[in-house]
Amino acid sequence: MAIRIKIAQDKANLVQSLIFNNDNSQGVFSTYADIIAFAAAFGKKHKFRLPLDVIAKEPSPISLDVFSSRGYDVLIKLLAITETKNPQIISAYDATAEEERVTIFEEYANGGLMKLQEQLRGSVDYSERILLILSHNKNLTSHAETNFDLTKFLPDI
Repeated sequence: MAIRIKIAQDKANLVQSLIFNNDNSQGVFSTYADIIAFAAAFGKKHKFRLPLDVIAKEPSPISLDVFSSRGYDVLIKLLAITETKNPQIISAYDATAEEERVTIFEEYANGGLMKLQEQLRGSVDYSERILLILSHNKNLTSHAETNFDLTKFLPDI
């Protein structure tokens, strides 16, 4: 059975509101995988992991293959290594290690979504607010070493 990345029920509305489609021209991201990867990096930046409680039915869990096809498998592995300090966690032959990587990724994404929820509260235009968050973070880190450049998740405008 294929491994799937789950989204917490209490973040489902936020995730759906961030997707750009015909029904939501205010959306910021092209795919749910982009949102979750961005949220995981955002959660790591804020050093905030949050276990998932109730799993959302919509959007439904996303196949790990989708993340790999978009290049996010590197992010998933990086988060796992930095969290566990164990390079063995990226073993392709250890199912337990893969489950642990996915759990770490999901928890950072859930924490990142919570932080985003807090920072987007009251905002009408999510894209403008996210650009401000990224711009602010870029200015803060331009003088310091940075681990993640979150601007790569933004669509070309």
